[in-house]
Amino acid sequence: MSESPQTPFHDLDHYVAIPRLAGLTASPDGTRVVAAVQTLDGERTGYRTALWELDPVGEAPARRLTRSTKGESSAVFTRSGDLLFTSARPDPDGAPAGSATEPTSALWLLPAHGGEARVIATPPGGVSGALAARDADTVSIATSLLPSAKGLTQDAELRKARKDQKVSAILHTGYPVRFWDHDLGPDQVRRFAGDLATLTDEPASPLPDAPRTTGVKDETSEEENPSSGKHLDLRDVTGPGRHLEEHSADLSADGTTLVTTWSVPDAGAATRSTLVVVDTVTGDRRVLVDDPDADAGGPRISPDGAWVAYVTESISSPTEAPVVRLALVPTDGSAEPVVLADDWDRWPGRPTWLPDGSGLLVQADDDGRGPVFVLTFSTALPGSDVTVERLTADDAVFSDLSVTSDGATLFALRASYAAPAEPVRIDLAGFLASGAPGERTPVAATLLRSPVAAPALPGRLTEIETTAEDGSRVRAWLALPDAGPEAKAPLLLWIHGGPLGSWNAWSWRWNPWLMVAQGYAVLLPDPALSTGYGQEFIQRGWGAWGGAPFTDLMAITDAAEALPEIDETRTAAMGGSFGGYMANWVAGHTDRFKAVVTHASLWALDQFGPTTDAGYYWAREMTPEMALENSPHLAVGEIRTPMLVIHGDKDYRVPIGEGLRLWFELLTKSGLPASDDGETEHRFLYFPDENHWVLTPQNAKVWYQVVSAFLAEQVLGEPTDLPTTLG
Repeated sequence: MSESPQTPFHDLDHYVAIPRLAGLTASPDGTRVVAAVQTLDGERTGYRTALWELDPVGEAPARRLTRSTKGESSAVFTRSGDLLFTSARPDPDGAPAGSATEPTSALWLLPAHGGEARVIATPPGGVSGALAARDADTVSIATSLLPSAKGLTQDAELRKARKDQKVSAILHTGYPVRFWDHDLGPDQVRRFAGDLATLTDEPASPLPDAPRTTGVKDETSEEENPSSGKHLDLRDVTGPGRHLEEHSADLSADGTTLVTTWSVPDAGAATRSTLVVVDTVTGDRRVLVDDPDADAGGPRISPDGAWVAYVTESISSPTEAPVVRLALVPTDGSAEPVVLADDWDRWPGRPTWLPDGSGLLVQADDDGRGPVFVLTFSTALPGSDVTVERLTADDAVFSDLSVTSDGATLFALRASYAAPAEPVRIDLAGFLASGAPGERTPVAATLLRSPVAAPALPGRLTEIETTAEDGSRVRAWLALPDAGPEAKAPLLLWIHGGPLGSWNAWSWRWNPWLMVAQGYAVLLPDPALSTGYGQEFIQRGWGAWGGAPFTDLMAITDAAEALPEIDETRTAAMGGSFGGYMANWVAGHTDRFKAVVTHASLWALDQFGPTTDAGYYWAREMTPEMALENSPHLAVGEIRTPMLVIHGDKDYRVPIGEGLRLWFELLTKSGLPASDDGETEHRFLYFPDENHWVLTPQNAKVWYQVVSAFLAEQVLGEPTDLPTTLG
């Protein structure tokens, strides 16, 4: 292994302690920009988030706004410039210690012109998804209530009864019953609305013997709830039901209208996402978009409130991949939705309106990047004669788009494999004024002064491409270690998950630079099914995971091994989720790699389908015959490569049964079985309390330690000690 200058990637303790940006928002007038920063806690077992204010011009250093052991996140600006955020930190004006249940996430307000932050809403089910109207004092929050609760006060009483009686049972009447890593129910998400103009500076008094439910106007009278009128008066505008799990919503500029996704049951125990319009005063609700052939998501209301832009994703079948497009519909429902730029062969993300309503900003995967595009309307009728232009010139992925009300500036986070998320500003007005639609040149983003510094990398980033068997272009990022001109690095093929995704942005959890620091060249390819290369590139791998995705991976690996920097005699393959599926498929269909690491992987597709948390989606993906044809477990007898199996027990997307069956069959049926005395070259790293990703800092550290030790032994012939934390 080559010697390299020490970087944070050479030491896992140093690496997990690197601060990281986790969100950004700007005030409508563009004078304030706030970012969320995650840092390792004092016990080094978790991360906490704080809010920092950045100089929107990029000259002054960032300054910290919040500090607590519980952390603060989900910042949003009000019309007056006050900052709303969520936190479970103690309320200094709240109930005395011991008089309430465990603290939940509350809504806090930090005044624009100085002063201490204070709680303005504490529903028992916590706060998420805070929205603030741009031109009014209306806010909306999401919180969870038990189904029979008629209001927040009764919800607190029901929760206390369940806790006191130690009842954890959940009675389901529909599907799904869990999601990723948590159970669904018994509480259900509802949205509430309130008016900031009703706030006073006086603290609220807690309800006796119950969690504080400040500002509630439901079945409790003013006399019974002395907090009413002193904190935010919240009104339930959506009511009970399992309609808002993982929902996406937007609030009109005048605060009178909420548009939200609304989950409805579909055939085959499936669900489908529609859009509804809700009156934030009366709670009156009507359906806006209900397409039996597509899911609707990511709604955004136009500045004048007349239109809703949203993402429409066709419901896939075993023979047809989904198609993702933008659409427009009048908010009043007076006309049918119109698909925008149907001939644009990219999958758009959630849109952001230009302030004058003349178009949309949208991020989309594109050739291993994720630029911002501008969709402008050339006529007075939105949706007609749409022009799509690339706004950003950077080789990066942009997120957290926040445009100023004058349309002059776009603030965002920028990330790539060359650097983690960084705050930037983009001259939107200059771009729009530089020429006619379709004739403008993309602009480079300007880096703001970040509260965290980008870490030094242990190598360099390049990209390669090749031609697949069917003539398709296949490209990849390649991270190479710093080494002399004669040095040859072992190669690690790292396969992305999804499968509908792309290796295009920095990941703190799946970071190639940790392996580069150990001397590996890390190949990050986008095979068939990857986004950013057009619909046909996705379709050529649809329903045939063992086909073009596999042959694409082998073709790009061939291209990498032909490079002078690569030692083709020392190679390994690794992947998680769908990437773990592909790692399993690779192990059963080639002996070219010296080791295979498979994380949270699909193994027996007949078993996986009915047990994953979204079985109805899998039923749309493959027929039983297709699943059998593409199931890695049928090739277990051909596996002669040592494998490291990794799985978390709280993984509901790829249930633990996949990992358990894979492990058993490797030891009993593979071409490299356990010996009679139980010895095996395979390994199983099991996390009883981790989910699909293995996120807690110390478990993530163990993950990398075990992966590194396994690869060092199998690929490099260098046995390495395992971490002492494994006992």
